[in-house]
Amino acid sequence: MRKLLIIITFVTITLGLFGQSPHGDALKISCAECHNPDGWKMVEGTYSFTHNKTDFPLIGQHQSVSCKACHSDLVFSKAQTDCISCHTDVHEQTLGNECSRCHTPQTWLVENTSQLHALSRFPLLGAHAMADCFQCHESASLLRFDPHGIDCFDCHKNDYEQAKSPIHTLTDFDPERCMECHSISAFEWKGGNVAHFFFPLEGGHGSISCFDCHEQGKPYNSISPDCVSCHLTDYQATTSPNHQASGFSDECKDCHTTDPDWKPAQMGNHDAEFFPIYSGKHKGEWTNCVECHTNPSDYSSFSCIDCHEHSQSEMDNKHNGIGGYSYNNSACFECHPQGSSEGSFNHNASNFPLTGAHITTECSQCHSNGYIGTTTVCSDCHLSDFNQTINPNHIGMGLANTCETCHTTEPGWTPATLDNHNDFYQLNGAHTEIDCFSCHEGDYVETPNLCFGCHADNYNQTTNPPHIASQFSTECETCHTEIAWTPATFNHDADFFPIYSGSHAGEWTNCNECHTTPNNLTLFSCIDCHEHNQANTNSEHNGITGYVYNSNACFECHPNGEGEGFNHALSDFPLTGAHLTVECIGCHENGYSGTTTICSGCHTDNYNQTTNPNHQQNGIPNTCETCHTTVAGWTPATFAMHSTIYPLTGAHATIQNDCFNCHEGNYNNTPNSCIGCHTPDFNQATNPNHQQLGILTTCDDCHTTLPDWAPATFSIHNNYYTLAGAHISIQTQCFECHAGNYNNTPNTCFGCHQDDYNQTNNPDHQTAQFPTTCEDCHTQSAWEPSTFNHDNEYFPIYSGQHDGEWNTCAECHTNPNNYAIFSCIDCHEHNQSSMNSEHQGVPGYQWNSVACLNCHPDGNGDKGHLHNFSGSN
Repeated sequence: MRKLLIIITFVTITLGLFGQSPHGDALKISCAECHNPDGWKMVEGTYSFTHNKTDFPLIGQHQSVSCKACHSDLVFSKAQTDCISCHTDVHEQTLGNECSRCHTPQTWLVENTSQLHALSRFPLLGAHAMADCFQCHESASLLRFDPHGIDCFDCHKNDYEQAKSPIHTLTDFDPERCMECHSISAFEWKGGNVAHFFFPLEGGHGSISCFDCHEQGKPYNSISPDCVSCHLTDYQATTSPNHQASGFSDECKDCHTTDPDWKPAQMGNHDAEFFPIYSGKHKGEWTNCVECHTNPSDYSSFSCIDCHEHSQSEMDNKHNGIGGYSYNNSACFECHPQGSSEGSFNHNASNFPLTGAHITTECSQCHSNGYIGTTTVCSDCHLSDFNQTINPNHIGMGLANTCETCHTTEPGWTPATLDNHNDFYQLNGAHTEIDCFSCHEGDYVETPNLCFGCHADNYNQTTNPPHIASQFSTECETCHTEIAWTPATFNHDADFFPIYSGSHAGEWTNCNECHTTPNNLTLFSCIDCHEHNQANTNSEHNGITGYVYNSNACFECHPNGEGEGFNHALSDFPLTGAHLTVECIGCHENGYSGTTTICSGCHTDNYNQTTNPNHQQNGIPNTCETCHTTVAGWTPATFAMHSTIYPLTGAHATIQNDCFNCHEGNYNNTPNSCIGCHTPDFNQATNPNHQQLGILTTCDDCHTTLPDWAPATFSIHNNYYTLAGAHISIQTQCFECHAGNYNNTPNTCFGCHQDDYNQTNNPDHQTAQFPTTCEDCHTQSAWEPSTFNHDNEYFPIYSGQHDGEWNTCAECHTNPNNYAIFSCIDCHEHNQSSMNSEHQGVPGYQWNSVACLNCHPDGNGDKGHLHNFSGSN
């Protein structure tokens, strides 16, 4: 029994092995549709299988292709139905993978290019429809169709730059607004629709050629919009009336419109600028200009007395008793500028009443150019008086030409005041009580502005004390005030020697006790004093180096008159360093009083002659103590103002006392730019290689002065790879992407995120054969949300019947490790009995997901594929 069981099991296994189809589980048709009992090889006429029953009917050139050309092995379902899986993309991803948008199974040739282009961003219109594709889409293979910019200038830059009539580059033509003049549907460049909004072409301008105004070969923007720029010859040649002789403005539009032949014309400003003819008494009393302007060649002349309403006898009678009346045209206008008899002119009622010298002045002296618009400003009539006045010289002194500030209308310009005298010389004290002549004596130009300039005689003639002999300063204000000569002050203690304080206070009565030469108060005597005698003084100064018994020596050691004598250590200049060994005469060769305590007072030559560094050229201040001590040899020295020339920060701060590190003994030619010292660092940098990347040598763009060049920023990162989305948040965390190697960092998403791609299992990107161009579905902000063109490439789930009918991918893709597998029959709306009933009578119907998709590729149940209506039996 056991032996029989083993035999049955073996036979069953063997039959199972022989019955397995090599074409895979997806092929559900009977073997007999292709094979016959004589062998597995398909023989023409013996099989009933037709490819047109599958979801890929053989159409066009596919009918003549060998099966093996598409089916590389016996599992036929492995063959893809999209064109790109079999056909090489000669367009190199510039047109997408949907070949059927342009090609048909019948031929690769595209015969409806214009219609296809109309669906793009740039429909082919006008000359573009006649252009060869390769004129715009240039490539080595002539088959790449990279997207181009759709602005005219993107393709026609050379046309714009080479345009000569007009020269576009020298004109304000915007290269981004070509269509303001040119039509995209035209077959030539002729600009027939120029929007001349900047100068509307109206009236006579509307019927002229461009070149009537614009000269060929020159920029169009050189044309002025002013009428006279084109019509100057018309203006100059006009004789009726003569525009130039009449002084007409060259603002043509004041009288003319743009209508042809300069008509109609109206001088609307005649009333305001000349004489009221459109208003007032003369309105409607004239027809033509020549009625008043009897000389048509000179409209500046006019006639009043020729009018039919006037006669001399009547006018003489009406003006009886009117001073200055004369029967002539100018006189009429002068008194009746508004053309009204009631409005004869009264100066006292005007804004310029006549006073002073103006009362006796002839009218013509002020109104030589007519009466209208005569100025009321003094300087407009008297500018020559102002300019020619020399005592005082008004221009030289910068006096304002507002004459009324100092003068009245009285003749001779006097009396006059000078309210702004203090702008030139302050009048204080006794000066406020005197008249002008006392100081100026009629000459306002050479008057001195110093006390001594006026009071030299007072100084020279003073004998108590004698100012000249005593060599007193001529700066009177040192001792005197402007109120009076006395009382006066003399700061003898501070300026010379303490006699009002200290040991000598109260020890003298008259100046000549010390100043024994009364005619020269610069001379003084110490040794003539009753308290001194040479023997006692010699004894007291025993052992004092440099002691000598004379008045100058006394003063040098006892400048304050005290017996203690001079102690340098207690002075305002203690001796230290090299000063300790210097002879007194080395500093006091001109005496002791007033010896400077400023380094540069003695050491200017050292400062000027120093060349390393050159103190003068470098603008180093001559305050020697800022850098030096009194130690001999000027060393050691510091340079506290280094930061004003080059700030020492970061790593530089650590070597600020090691000057040789940067200067190497030469302080004149030390560079002050980073690259000046760090060129070797720049050239030897390999991670990244600064030279190969073309990184600028302005080191401070990326680095600070901190040691080891870190941390560093890279503000020009977007020149190499644009940081957007989530990349922005790690822009300072370079290691995240570069891992310390800046030379071989990939610049594609997949280059960095391959692990993310490989490890993603929902959905499994590798199994689903998703492209590695991550940006097709994801943004740089985050992996989710993401987009996926499921409708066009696989099955409509965002539109049609299945829109809104699902929540997660796993509802249809029941195998999360393989998104190529899908399920239709597991949907909650379907069950097999209902579907069997609905497909009653449908040939080839099967209850499986692949069959569902084959018959309902768009997911629409009402439009399933029926073989009975497709031409197949």
